[in-house]
Amino acid sequence: MADATSGANTHLETTQSGKTQPDLSKLDLGKLETALGTAPKTGLTGAEAEKRLAQYGPNEIAEKSTSPILKFLSYFWGPIPWMIEAAAILSGIVHHWSDFIIIMVLLLANAIVGFWEEFQAGNAIAALKAKLAPHARVKRGGAWSDMPARLLVPGDIVRLRLGDIVPADSRSLGPDAVEVDQAALTGESLPVSKGTGEVLYSGAILRQGETDALVYATGGDTFFGKTAALVQEAHTTSHFQKAVMKIGDYLIVIAIALVTLIFAVALFRGDAVMETLQFALVLTVAAIPVAMPAVLSVTMAVGARRLAARQAIVSRLAAIEELAGVDVLCSDKTGTLTQNKLTLGDPISVGGASQDDLVLDGALASRAEDQDTIDMAVIDGVKDKAALGAFSVTHYQPFDPVHKRTEATVTDKAGNAFKVTKGAVQVVLALSKNADAVKADVDKATEALAKRGYRALGVAKASGDGDWEFLGVLPLYDPPRPSSKDMIAQAEALGIDVKMITGDQLAIAKEIASQLGLGTDILDASQFGDTKAHETSKLDHDIETADGFAQVFPEHKFHIIDVLQKHGHIVGMTGDGVNDAPSLKKADCGIAVSGATDAARAAAAIVLLTPGLTVIVDAVKEARKIFQRMNSYAIYRIAETIRVLLFMTLSIIVFNFYPVTAIMIVLLALLNDGAILSIAYDNVKPSPKPEAWNMRRVLGVSTLLGLAGVAASFGMFYIGEEVLKLDREVVQTLMYLKLSVAGHLNIFVTRTRGPFWSIAPAKILLIAVFGTQALATIIAVSGLLMPAISWKLAGMVWGYAILWFLLNDRVKLLAYRIFDPDPNTKPVIDQRKTAMAAAA
Repeated sequence: MADATSGANTHLETTQSGKTQPDLSKLDLGKLETALGTAPKTGLTGAEAEKRLAQYGPNEIAEKSTSPILKFLSYFWGPIPWMIEAAAILSGIVHHWSDFIIIMVLLLANAIVGFWEEFQAGNAIAALKAKLAPHARVKRGGAWSDMPARLLVPGDIVRLRLGDIVPADSRSLGPDAVEVDQAALTGESLPVSKGTGEVLYSGAILRQGETDALVYATGGDTFFGKTAALVQEAHTTSHFQKAVMKIGDYLIVIAIALVTLIFAVALFRGDAVMETLQFALVLTVAAIPVAMPAVLSVTMAVGARRLAARQAIVSRLAAIEELAGVDVLCSDKTGTLTQNKLTLGDPISVGGASQDDLVLDGALASRAEDQDTIDMAVIDGVKDKAALGAFSVTHYQPFDPVHKRTEATVTDKAGNAFKVTKGAVQVVLALSKNADAVKADVDKATEALAKRGYRALGVAKASGDGDWEFLGVLPLYDPPRPSSKDMIAQAEALGIDVKMITGDQLAIAKEIASQLGLGTDILDASQFGDTKAHETSKLDHDIETADGFAQVFPEHKFHIIDVLQKHGHIVGMTGDGVNDAPSLKKADCGIAVSGATDAARAAAAIVLLTPGLTVIVDAVKEARKIFQRMNSYAIYRIAETIRVLLFMTLSIIVFNFYPVTAIMIVLLALLNDGAILSIAYDNVKPSPKPEAWNMRRVLGVSTLLGLAGVAASFGMFYIGEEVLKLDREVVQTLMYLKLSVAGHLNIFVTRTRGPFWSIAPAKILLIAVFGTQALATIIAVSGLLMPAISWKLAGMVWGYAILWFLLNDRVKLLAYRIFDPDPNTKPVIDQRKTAMAAAA
């Protein structure tokens, strides 16, 4: 990486290729253009750009990637593989070569399956990240075009606008200064002003203004390295993943404790040490949730692909689980709830100008090439488009959130210069010399428009360096999306309290909220700062119960989220602007809407590719399905560990009988792990209310199911030993088949909260479960790796397992009544609506 600071005196720097060249960050702009062989008016030619791309390489930093071979070998390294490998080594020491070969083959098979699934998941995430790759507006051959930022080369001319992330180290071409946020790069807490010729570092965010810039360094030659990483690492550990891993730790502790007890008893009885140790290791492996990481990653990756199909790109997989728990959604009005297609109403002239002149002056304070929705609405409102050709705009200041207006310096055909501005009515009015004379009429017009849901723009004009004169008001209307009202109703049916957030005035907010069926309890966010200390609790309550917020600034969004989170809510927040980035980071689930700035997309957990609320509702449903699959897996895994471990421990201690052999345990563990991966594709119904991790319910239900499984296993043991009078070696095969079949049937018990038939399982789950159990049955009947049993005995085991499966389903329903007695607890939105109705 080039060290620009080291060249402060010598004005020399070393490039990535090792060559020494003048420090381009300090060269005079004219000399820099010459050195790079470019011109701001035309930029590079396409051919020259291709040549330089081959010379300098892509504008990106190559990510360090693990070798596939090392990744595969990592499946043989770690506590769980070590235990399996130790069991194999012990098998070799005691000359159980068949056990040694089988254990090693199964270990290899497990590694191959795990590697392939993770490889596929990694490919899915890489594909999703590619969709979020940053783009840049580049001038080549005299024409502007949009292209991936990775194709930029030194000498390119780029245009940077409000909210853009600077794609490569560049020098500003002005003419106006811009405000740049370098906090993530330099630690500076406040944006810094950058004038013509000053350096704009790769990764900085444009906070105010716009400028063209000359790229002088790309990729590894930039001062701060690569361009902004728009997608965070996919393996961030979420609250839910931490909870599942805690379950895994709990199971490991239980397993080690019971296995240690078995080992101690066996030694006390004088059993062979090496064989006992081998059995203990294998039993530990069977009890530990070997498949947990694979199930987590596969379920998340499958969910991410499904969300992508619904036009919602996940930037970090943990966001899926967070989205499942969202109970308050703060949604931007413009573009999300409304169409963001402004149309111009009848202009209201208050300064003596005609309506046509008022619209024309407003259009001159607009710029078509920016494709801004407000600008386009005003320009489209000009009746005689040819009239615009009679004027030349010599300077244009775009809109920014601080000044809240645009301004243009214009020259007519006669050479007369004048200025026009358009923006927030009160802001433009405050500039105008005739404000006092027209204020009453303007306020009356603005209020009347607001009641109809119109947005008002003020227009003013100044001759030369003269004073501003307020000309009138341009009404604009952004109608609600046809689907918004229905989608809000669907979100509320899912237990999500939708709160509208807008920068518009209170009257407009109430009108739109009323049309959307949200209610009209709208808070004026501009009053937040006036709250006295003793009124804070009341404001917090008002924020929690409000239907929406008007006149919202970015700092208000942050405050709203903070209050809601402190009151125990899981908050989703939509945003699109650069100033929304802190709020999107603060929210439990930040959602960058369609058309959001690079900065907003970088901060968000989920990026939407299509406008509107529909995709958010779909994403919530999908996230809740994923959560339920994970919940089902957790219950199943705990129940299976209790069932197998407790049965084995009691059998050995009480009856001095090993009910299954070490190789049988390995087969049980790996067949179970192979089938359980298919739960990522299972059919589930989304919960009608936000999901929350309920450890009491999960542990309670799984424990009862595990204990029922222990009872069933001893029942089969009694039948084989006392009723059928089978040899103990044959009883072991009988118990192996029973544990395998009954264990897999347990999947169909745990996957639903209601009766097992309430939701049909996915075809892939049926194939995986019955396929592995057909294999287990064939192994038992054919006598492969164990004494053979007859088809009649195998059929008896299946019948017994199915009978207990039906009984276990009733045990599950009883467990839910005990550990989750009130599943129909109303979500926060229902509680709030009920309270409001009662108060009314």
